[in-house]
Amino acid sequence: MGLTSGIVLFAVIWFMTFLVVIPIRLKTQGDLGEIVPGTHAGSPEVHNLRRKAWITTLVSAVLWAIIAGTILSGAITVRDIDGWMFNRMEPRSE
Repeated sequence: MGLTSGIVLFAVIWFMTFLVVIPIRLKTQGDLGEIVPGTHAGSPEVHNLRRKAWITTLVSAVLWAIIAGTILSGAITVRDIDGWMFNRMEPRSE
């Protein structure tokens, strides 16, 4: 895995994790009973985005280290995944 692949892998993991973390402990205007005219009751009142971004970064770094380590060690390869799911690649000639 090259540098660019590692960065792309981290970015994908980060955004997927961020989408999971955003709704955790989200307080909406409807929950607090203070709906601003012209907005939806489901609009966030207290979102703590900075804190959630830091949590996302920490969780993503751990997940990235595990996934990158697995890829770099060769424990699981593309041929392994193909053999389990699709069986389209030719056998490796060694």
